[in-house]
Amino acid sequence: MMGVVDTFVKGRDDVKLTIALSKGRILEETLPLLSSAGITLLEPVKSSRKLILPTNLADVQVLILRAQDVPTFVEQGAADVGVTGKDVLMEHGGRFLYEVLDLGIAACKLMVAEPINYQAHSRNLRIATKYVDITNRYFAEKGAQVDIIKLYGSMELAPLVDLADKIVDVVDTGNTLRANGLQPTELIMKVTSRLIVNKAAMKIKHQAVNDLIQGLSHAMRSNVN
Repeated sequence: MMGVVDTFVKGRDDVKLTIALSKGRILEETLPLLSSAGITLLEPVKSSRKLILPTNLADVQVLILRAQDVPTFVEQGAADVGVTGKDVLMEHGGRFLYEVLDLGIAACKLMVAEPINYQAHSRNLRIATKYVDITNRYFAEKGAQVDIIKLYGSMELAPLVDLADKIVDVVDTGNTLRANGLQPTELIMKVTSRLIVNKAAMKIKHQAVNDLIQGLSHAMRSNVN
């Protein structure tokens, strides 16, 4: 089977591949998989201020983005492939991209959390979250009417200052929740990071994309073993 390095060794413009990666934990856990697949960054990502980074393969470059922006870059063709969490994909929708591989990394949970001493009200629940669509669907399926307050960060603060009754956010260790007097109460979904592909790139750059998928799949199996 032709490998990722073999695909790009000729330096052909028609197979140039742009990979969009999410900042933070997802990036840290994706880089070893890419390395096992034959793709490494040419400079340390932590010390670089660049948002477009070259790799050891002349025709492969990496974009460093906010997780929420990865599906948009891939869907619009600014990147051919990307890695982001399932929670982000569910919120985004992603009609014009393929979700091709569960990388099994950056595992966490999307949960409802509330103050430890929470007391129910007769009015509609006020939920603070950046996952507006997921939260609306979840509570609609439960037959509950909620008012969504969209926030982009510091979610745990909302119940403490009476901005919201509960929050919906990703939970890893739960330490931040506990430190702010909150507790997780309902699991909405388990989250891992996924490899996504632009639909046009899947056709036009099929060999390069397929080799990347196979390389990452092999890297995952090697890590398990």
